[in-house]
Amino acid sequence: MKGAAFRSLSGAMFRGYVRDRTALLFSILIPILFLVLFGSIYKSSSTPKLSVLEVGRVALLDNAAGGLHGVLQVTKGDNLATALSQVRKGNDDAAVQQRGNHLIVHYSIADQTTASVVQTVFASIVQQADQAQVGATHAYQLTTEQVENKSLKPIQYLAPGFLGWAIASGGAFGAAITLVTWRQTKLLRRLRLAPISTASVVFARVGVSVLVALIQMAVFIAVATTPYFGLKLTSDWWLAIPIVVAGTLAFMSIGLLIGAFAKSQQAASAVANIVILPMAFLGGSFIPLNFAPQWIQDVSYAMPLRYLVIGTQDVMARGEGVGAALPAIGILLGIAAVLSLISVRVFSWDYI
Repeated sequence: MKGAAFRSLSGAMFRGYVRDRTALLFSILIPILFLVLFGSIYKSSSTPKLSVLEVGRVALLDNAAGGLHGVLQVTKGDNLATALSQVRKGNDDAAVQQRGNHLIVHYSIADQTTASVVQTVFASIVQQADQAQVGATHAYQLTTEQVENKSLKPIQYLAPGFLGWAIASGGAFGAAITLVTWRQTKLLRRLRLAPISTASVVFARVGVSVLVALIQMAVFIAVATTPYFGLKLTSDWWLAIPIVVAGTLAFMSIGLLIGAFAKSQQAASAVANIVILPMAFLGGSFIPLNFAPQWIQDVSYAMPLRYLVIGTQDVMARGEGVGAALPAIGILLGIAAVLSLISVRVFSWDYI
């Protein structure tokens, strides 16, 4: 009898799981999606191509460039300050100048992988140049310098990425699961019949989500700025506050859209996972995508998390001001507006 009861209960649970098509579909798709994503990123084992700014004439680089077409993409320029700014912003991987037999390479600590590759490649260039000088020992010297203040640590760039992922997860999961739960428990129906406006319900939920996001941000910064982690905020770090608010609204709208058609909490959680987790990688929260295939880099521009992460990095780590914050805020608010309108169109107070 116990065996029959076990089989019957197991069969009922399995049938219930299979009937929830959304949860079943996305549970299977999540590992497939990560296989495609990471398989594409790490598919090539060759040395990645570096974007290098040549400041003035760099004879060592010019002489070596013929054998480094697959490694270096060199752009010539004369203004060192402009070149350093481009590297600091992440638009280029290195800026190089030569003074006699002294090669100076400027790199950014924002991406530790890229920084290591830059130093390795140019150390190899100098070593090969030394070997080509007959009878000369250490004819060339290499100096590598980070473009940021030397007291800054990689946490400057890691912290905004993790903060963006936390805000995105909280906004999307909170909105999706809350909406599904309220619909399942008939709370939405009771709210509809209550003497309160729909706008009051919506703004109350939005207000709570924004408040929670700001608390997340405050706690996150408080921990990251402790001596153990060493995060140093720039003078314009406060611009991250409106970026976080705009990001919260954008990811809330994603959660509302998910909650509009998900039939259960499991389905809502599965769909939110398949949206947020890949976006965390494509948006640069966890790993840089400088060396990913071009199609993945192109796709990342459609990810709202990219703008949340880059916006907070610009104002919290790179020391940029309103000019860097406004585009991120505008894009995130635009995404929030579009997805909210779609959510309203497909919204239902109860399951049909």
